Amino acid sequence: MKPVLIPALVALVTALPGAAHSPTIASPRGASSALPAPALPAAPDAPPSLAALAPDADPQVLALGLSAMQCAQAHGTGANAQRLAVIDYSRSSLTPRLWVFDLARHKLLYKELVAHGQGSGGDVPTTFSNADGTHASSLGLFVTRDTYQGKNGYSLRMQGLDAGFNDAAMSRAIVMHGAPYVSAEAGRKLGRLGRSWGCPAVRAAMAKPIIDVMKDGQFVFSYYPQQAWLTRSSLAQCAMARLQRAPKADHGTAIAAR
Repeated sequence: MKPVLIPALVALVTALPGAAHSPTIASPRGASSALPAPALPAAPDAPPSLAALAPDADPQVLALGLSAMQCAQAHGTGANAQRLAVIDYSRSSLTPRLWVFDLARHKLLYKELVAHGQGSGGDVPTTFSNADGTHASSLGLFVTRDTYQGKNGYSLRMQGLDAGFNDAAMSRAIVMHGAPYVSAEAGRKLGRLGRSWGCPAVRAAMAKPIIDVMKDGQFVFSYYPQQAWLTRSSLAQCAMARLQRAPKADHGTAIAAR
């Protein structure tokens, strides 16, 4: 579908209650709305260090992820984190849509395929949930915890920080793990990657190296332009408020709908 540019929603978002409030980290809650929004409010491009490292990523998605991470750190979560993984679920599962950055060394460590949940849709997911049994992916910011050996092999627990949108991740066992259905070959056969039960599954050969750099207090940011999440998530609102206060790039524009 041909992209359609959507006018910036900055004034709307900043007017919402809690737009400049601190992020909420709460106990697991119910499912989030699955209604997609067409666009993210216009925001400055990601810092040159990130945008230059991943020129094929959307700089505004990188900016939002980094800003959400900074919001969490400003309120005491993951203060020592040095790595950030950004997943852009608005892209086809057949293309690399996971970027792992080492912020301390200003390096892009990995650019990889990543699967989404069965309950989220086909090649490009459109439905997201925080509810157990949906087998859907969740949006927002996660902080990583410990690793373990499970039915999917070496796996990484993730704690959701977006109240009502991903904070049931631990109880739902939403973890990062490797899977044989995440491969170019699987994509050619199916016309999309295989799908998980809501986990961000990666190529089996890359699971250990990615998990090893992402374990123990690093950040994972999952993005899709969903209206409910963008307008109701305290962390998303905090991140956008930070971006709106920053100097805007001359070429900053609204993200195109996909």
